[in-house]
Amino acid sequence: MEMILLVIVGAAGGALGGMGMGGGTLLIPLLSLLCGFVQHSAQAANLVAFIPMSAVSITLHMKSGLVRPKYFFTVALPAAASSAGASFLAMNARGEFLGKAFGIFLIAVAVSMFVTGLTAKKEEKPIPLGGGLRS
Repeated sequence: MEMILLVIVGAAGGALGGMGMGGGTLLIPLLSLLCGFVQHSAQAANLVAFIPMSAVSITLHMKSGLVRPKYFFTVALPAAASSAGASFLAMNARGEFLGKAFGIFLIAVAVSMFVTGLTAKKEEKPIPLGGGLRS
């Protein structure tokens, strides 16, 4: 039963990650709450799962023309540097602190998205499939 639950949790995180919304926002809480992982282990599992999820997602998004390669280093280098620093901080932080900080982050994101949704213009048109921004 535990294996089935882990597969379901992984699939849910992968689905969200595949949409580019950060599978960890779902995967970490599910691993912690449903599967009994401690915070550090849930975050580590998310990082390992992120590697294949991101490889598949980036390939599909590139094929759809949704990736702007000219901005790769502008985004990737600061992201890699800050993630290295934050990883050292997380390894030395208590699990309770990490869980609370992550919960506060999720609440802030939810409130922000809710407010944005309320104030968004009704006439916005979605980008057609395969017709994304090209560099």
